[in-house]
Amino acid sequence: MKLSLEVNKTLHELDVPPNTLLVDLLRVNLALTGTHVGCDTSQCGACTVLLNNRAVKSCSVLAAQIEDCKITTIEGIGTADDLHPMQVAFRECHALQCGFCTPGMIMQAIDLVENTPNLDKRGIREGLEGNICRCTGYHNIVRAVASVAGAVD
Repeated sequence: MKLSLEVNKTLHELDVPPNTLLVDLLRVNLALTGTHVGCDTSQCGACTVLLNNRAVKSCSVLAAQIEDCKITTIEGIGTADDLHPMQVAFRECHALQCGFCTPGMIMQAIDLVENTPNLDKRGIREGLEGNICRCTGYHNIVRAVASVAGAVD
């Protein structure tokens, strides 16, 4: 199928099988490997990206569903010289260890902060439930998201 979509503010015209997963389209067709494949069952959140500014697990979205959509991956939110505020917070709060979950966690956190009014630490924990980190115990991740959201308690 012919597919037109915007990824990280760049328009792409692709020809892919309709059963192509968004995660594969990003990693294979566009060489955007910051989106990780963790479980292939939509359980871990490592593949989370923004689809029309809302977090989705890209391993559960088909190419046939994303015609004319806007996708933002971890590569599209900042640069090494100009990090996104959430990336800065993760670094400053030591919110990562191995880093495998970090891109998906950051993308979920951006959606959470941008779309949840009156966010507190409990809301952050609940909002990150679908993203699994096997290293950190989540405390520093919650601190990082809270620092960007201005959340207390």
